[in-house]
Amino acid sequence: MAELTGLEFKNQLRQGQPKLGIFVNSHSPTIAEQLSFSGYDWLLVDTQHGPMNFEKLSAMLSGISNGGAKSLVRVGGYDDRPGIQQALDLGADGVLVPYINTAEEARIAVSCTKYPTAGTRSVYFPQRSMNKAGLLGYAGNYNKEGIVALQVETASCIENIAEIAAVPGVDILFLGQNDLCMSMGLYEKYEFPHMYTSPELNAATQKLIDHARKNNVILGLFLFGTARVGEFLEKGFTFISVGNDLHHVLTQTGAYVADVEKIAKEKGKSWKRRATALF
Repeated sequence: MAELTGLEFKNQLRQGQPKLGIFVNSHSPTIAEQLSFSGYDWLLVDTQHGPMNFEKLSAMLSGISNGGAKSLVRVGGYDDRPGIQQALDLGADGVLVPYINTAEEARIAVSCTKYPTAGTRSVYFPQRSMNKAGLLGYAGNYNKEGIVALQVETASCIENIAEIAAVPGVDILFLGQNDLCMSMGLYEKYEFPHMYTSPELNAATQKLIDHARKNNVILGLFLFGTARVGEFLEKGFTFISVGNDLHHVLTQTGAYVADVEKIAKEKGKSWKRRATALF
């Protein structure tokens, strides 16, 4: 199967075809490459919360490219011009920009990803991003091929979502429910996990959905696990993360440990897992 271009990838998302992926928070090119062969449509290297320098990011993006998944990088913020520049020059198919609060911040973020005259991204050759199509082939097409995702994770972002969703060049509005709940004070108001199904979060989510649809912007979100994937597919979210690599490791480990506990008990042996933060 031929690898999708960035534009084809975005068009399929806009047409309602889901694309599932996960975040990669380990600074491991080996893990990134193996996950790219796992069947996920996309992987996002999370430099906001993972210990990756640019050299490590370069190796991770190379590994993801080997497996054929689309690659994105979560950068530091709308003002992280060096991080956006490096991620794209190193071959990422797009970026996720966190903590967007206003339309002006959204415009700055988009500008950093686009070549002039649509934006202010710097041109340089050679780079891994240009290895396949060359300078002109890559730079001449990137403005339509690149994936620009903005994170919706603050009360201010929801307040300004009509203007943010209308900013030219925004491909994906990516809902971060954990940070949004904190920003809206829902962790203080509700006992866990009821903030995630609260009327306030539902109203904010619906406002995001309405303005994304109005502007033909793709809806994305972060989930831990698959329990709510169906619910959000029905709401029109097509770009969905089901966790991150470290969470995958811990949950799979937990499943194995639980199996061994059961087997040991059945055989009359005593073995209990050590206490951990998750189990």
